[in-house]
Amino acid sequence: MSIKSSLTVLSLILLLGNTSAVSSKEVSVKTLTKTSQSWDGTELPAYPSGKPEITVLDIVIPAGTELPLHLHPVINAGVVITGELHVTKQSGEQLILKAGDPIVELVHQWHKGKAIGDEDVRIIVFYAGEQGKAITVKKH
Repeated sequence: MSIKSSLTVLSLILLLGNTSAVSSKEVSVKTLTKTSQSWDGTELPAYPSGKPEITVLDIVIPAGTELPLHLHPVINAGVVITGELHVTKQSGEQLILKAGDPIVELVHQWHKGKAIGDEDVRIIVFYAGEQGKAITVKKH
């Protein structure tokens, strides 16, 4: 075998070796939440009957900041990426979330959130709304 042929074979072995190493890694899927209820146990409403619109928000709440009282007229769920978030219903019932925690939000219920501690809260939230309709309503 010539040197050129040997180098070609060696290159192919190295290339295929790297390919199999990459393909030996497995895909990992972890269900963070699967429910038909919001975090307080209330049954979620039916999806809107109009033209669907999915909205994904990357929300950052500065440390120590309290959001105003608001509600969501659509189903939404999220995952806290950083920080600690306290969610409080108008009744006073509270949920404490830390990084990695999922939340299925309240629908048609007044609530507020507050970033607790020294770290900003970052939360990714997915809204299953209806085209042209609000996903959040602030209480005046």
